[in-house]
Amino acid sequence: MVIAPAPSSSTRGLTGSHPYPVVRVPSVPMPRYRGLRLGLPSPKLSDALVAHAPDVVHLASPFLLGARGVALAGQQRLPCLAVYQTDVAAYARTYVGWGEATAWRWLRTIHNGADRTLAPSTSAAADLVAHGVQRVWLWRRGVDTVRFDPAKRHELVRKALAPNGELIVGYVGRLAPEKRVDLLAPTCKLPGVRVVIVGDGPARRDLQKALPEALFLGARHGVQLARLFASLDVFAHTGPHETFGQTVQEALASGLPVIAPATGGPVDLVIPGENGTLVPPEDGTAIAAAVAELVADPALRQRYGAAARAGVEGRTWAAVGDELIDHYRAVLAGPGVPTRVPVAA
Repeated sequence: MVIAPAPSSSTRGLTGSHPYPVVRVPSVPMPRYRGLRLGLPSPKLSDALVAHAPDVVHLASPFLLGARGVALAGQQRLPCLAVYQTDVAAYARTYVGWGEATAWRWLRTIHNGADRTLAPSTSAAADLVAHGVQRVWLWRRGVDTVRFDPAKRHELVRKALAPNGELIVGYVGRLAPEKRVDLLAPTCKLPGVRVVIVGDGPARRDLQKALPEALFLGARHGVQLARLFASLDVFAHTGPHETFGQTVQEALASGLPVIAPATGGPVDLVIPGENGTLVPPEDGTAIAAAVAELVADPALRQRYGAAARAGVEGRTWAAVGDELIDHYRAVLAGPGVPTRVPVAA
């Protein structure tokens, strides 16, 4: 059973059906980012949990709804596992302008109420421990290596993106202030380079003004997204607040050299000199310099791309799912039973 925030009225008809029960609880839009909704505690939560009688409670990025979930798990004496996915404190700083310390206090309370917290990267795990969260384990994300594959590279797509044969540098992700896509401005000025931006969000209009040379494609999904990834030459990730960086991993699976900030989740994914380049966070000039190096050296691009693909082939969702099941078994065994859970390659 999944308990999730109700969608907005404009998207309610798009949620589709599921092969498992889904209980929707009231939700509100996140302040200054209405596309993200926060689930609210509801009497439905307690009733659904009791009726379903689960063996384990899994909290996905708990904050409001998750706080009630961890409390109910404690009341029902159910093992509880919390997954840290979103840097809520950074969002508070970016969108509200205050509340970072308050957010961390609240997160610490929630996560310390769980039997185990899973962090997606070594950086996220270190942040949690530094802010007083206990029982932190590493659980990285998987990637669909069948969908995201260098073989999906398509010359007609490349011709449409860069009619003059430019080297194509891509960004894929939400267009929001904290993603710092504006840092691609110096890269847009490089000769022989075409910047392609895939995604949507509240910052799109401002970014189109700031990056007039870039091609904005909007959101893409499924096979279309995979074909776009594989048809790029270089992937540039700009956000400094990523707990993991799933699009970085999808780019690696697509055989692309990656340029990313030397902070957060990308530090675990990008190996400088092997599959890409790490640059100082929030430094657009450094991103452009790294792109220029790859423009000038096709052999380096090819070597990085081959290593990128090879490095993620063991990180399938099946392997990562098995790892999660081992974490479930560990919390079911109880706190007195040490259980080692291997991390997917």
